[in-house]
Amino acid sequence: MNYIPNSPEIRRQMLDEIGAAEFTDLVKCISPDVLLAKPLGLPPALSEYELEKQLKELASQNAEIKVNFAGAGAYDHFIPAAVDHIVQRPEFYTAYTPYQAEVSQGTLQVIYEFQTFISRLSAMEVTNASMYDGATALAEAVMMAIAHTGRREVFISSAVNPNYVRVAKSYLEGQKCRIRGIELADGLSGHSELKAKISNKTAAVVIQSPNFLGLIERAPDFAELARSNGALFIMVYDTLSLGILAPPGECGADIAVAEGQPLGLSLNYGGPYLGLLSCKREFIRRIPGRLAGRTKDKNGKTGYVLTLQTREQHIRRERATSNICTNQALCALAATVYLSLLGKSGLEKVGRLCLSKAHYAAEKIGAIPGFTLRFKGPFFKEFVIDGPATSVSLINKLSKKGIVPGVDLGKFGIGLRGSLMIAVTEKRSKEEIDWLAAELAAAV
Repeated sequence: MNYIPNSPEIRRQMLDEIGAAEFTDLVKCISPDVLLAKPLGLPPALSEYELEKQLKELASQNAEIKVNFAGAGAYDHFIPAAVDHIVQRPEFYTAYTPYQAEVSQGTLQVIYEFQTFISRLSAMEVTNASMYDGATALAEAVMMAIAHTGRREVFISSAVNPNYVRVAKSYLEGQKCRIRGIELADGLSGHSELKAKISNKTAAVVIQSPNFLGLIERAPDFAELARSNGALFIMVYDTLSLGILAPPGECGADIAVAEGQPLGLSLNYGGPYLGLLSCKREFIRRIPGRLAGRTKDKNGKTGYVLTLQTREQHIRRERATSNICTNQALCALAATVYLSLLGKSGLEKVGRLCLSKAHYAAEKIGAIPGFTLRFKGPFFKEFVIDGPATSVSLINKLSKKGIVPGVDLGKFGIGLRGSLMIAVTEKRSKEEIDWLAAELAAAV
């Protein structure tokens, strides 16, 4: 059978060792109606060499991508070689959940340092050990606001990443909570519209800046509006924008969330990623996940522990803030190493490179006859263009040349069918941007 070794001799030895005549003796306790009537149609087993050869043959069929201008929440940033070198050390790569503090000091110190880095980056008072990704971080932040205020209505800007909004809606399904959108005006969240609708029933206002379309929002105005109505202000931010833009803590955020992928993590086909969640100290008892704390042992030596553990595995389920059960520790380590390597000046340099290169690309493409910038507001590293051909057509044509020119916004259902969103990180050179512009011009 396919689910035990192919060699009859090995199968016989294994069965004899445990005192069974046939494999079916091991599953007699399972009801026949849930067992397969015949073995799975699996191919024969391969040797290591054969498997590696087959995988290489499959990989050779992939299109060769020479340059990537796609973004929409996952970005092609530079990763220093030291990041992967450190996270692949066995003491980190094979470490498990630090339940026993006395034998997990290295892991706990990493988590503590990670929390410190993200708190300083976001200018917030408390950061947890991390969420699955940016989407779950936002969903957990919304749950925090609902639990704290006792209210059941949340306003989320239509310029927040649509994937994040879908996850938040899934979290609130069946909880009699209402998510209401904030309509956009020229790509930016409508402040006057929100002002007319917000009330004492609102638990939170959620704004992303730079938003999903790349534009920079006036976050402090929304923070003040939320505060004046007794609601919490949740800000979604871009980690690498904070080298040059005001952090959430200075914008009045009560809770700040982000996707940590730009901090030393590869695109990885969409994951695993790293959710960041920070808040003001007054909400520390409602923060989900874990917190690592620094203390001293009986000999006065510094030690690290898990503290304020509100996970449902650690306390009574009805008292838990969340059942989220991972802290993405290896990804958090990568982010910690990345931030320590870049430092404050390095983050500022990366931010300025993204900003200047994105604006150069926008000017270059905007000068092509038939192409226009969809929105006129200030942007960071992403912008939206409309052209004489649809975004799908442009992506298909340029992909054959080895260029991913951007992301088709039509698939997100936000009223931008045919528009192309282009992301320009510090990795993109002038030659690559010029090549993109030339191919866009040729494609139409």
